[in-house]
Amino acid sequence: MNFGSSFGISASALTAQRLRMDVISSNIANAETTRASVVDGKAVPYRRKLVVLETNQNDSFSNILNSKMNSDGSQGVKVQSIIEDSSPLKPVYNPSHPDADADGYVYMPNVDITKEMVDMLSASRSYDANVTMLNASKGMVTKALEIGR
Repeated sequence: MNFGSSFGISASALTAQRLRMDVISSNIANAETTRASVVDGKAVPYRRKLVVLETNQNDSFSNILNSKMNSDGSQGVKVQSIIEDSSPLKPVYNPSHPDADADGYVYMPNVDITKEMVDMLSASRSYDANVTMLNASKGMVTKALEIGR
């Protein structure tokens, strides 16, 4: 692995974790949103969003061999998609709420603040680890350049 590919790996991870933190922030901000969209004339609550990550390379033998031989920087991580969590919405009995159904239940988003905070902590720690790795790589490059002096 050369220094260029280590910088590329760190950069892809930093980008992915930043997007993950943005999605988590959106989930927290919409934890009480009962009218996120309108479907068939009816208000629909916000649904929790999740970021799906995948490796940034094809796992065939020839692609891995070419990647290692050429160090083309195709390693790292990328965002495959952002999906909606399919877990059920939380019914809350509140007949005075404007979005209550005929039985008096309001369907609240499937966002659990505790889960979101744990995910945010995980993304933040991963981001910090990648910054540390980037700084370590930068330090190695600096020391290697000082050898030639």
